[in-house]
Amino acid sequence: MTDRCLTRIMHVDDEEDIREVAKVALESIGGFTLESCDSGDDAVRKAPGFNPDLILLDVMMPGMDGPSTLEALRRLPDTEATPVVFMTAKAQAHELEAFKALGAVDVVVKPFDPMTLSDHIREIWSACRD
Repeated sequence: MTDRCLTRIMHVDDEEDIREVAKVALESIGGFTLESCDSGDDAVRKAPGFNPDLILLDVMMPGMDGPSTLEALRRLPDTEATPVVFMTAKAQAHELEAFKALGAVDVVVKPFDPMTLSDHIREIWSACRD
């Protein structure tokens, strides 16, 4: 899907505590550069300037939910092909397949383990590049 190295991740979640845990997991443990967004609107506004390699996108958010945010990001030239991974507590098989059908390369189930999140994201990145 892409030949870029994974260094810049945009994380979009309306819950501050989840953003903080993800920040520690991805920056301190994983060594990534992270841009945190508290809403879909925030992500659409910040994405072109940040130029993320990968976007982690919460499914259930007020206002623009994850699928709506993904649709808006796909309309931006800078993020039209950026891999997106949904993050959600909705983890039944049919739900996971529906999220992938919307264009997500994978789904991370919440709650996630902060100690292994970076490794999981690297595995997803490797798989979407094949």
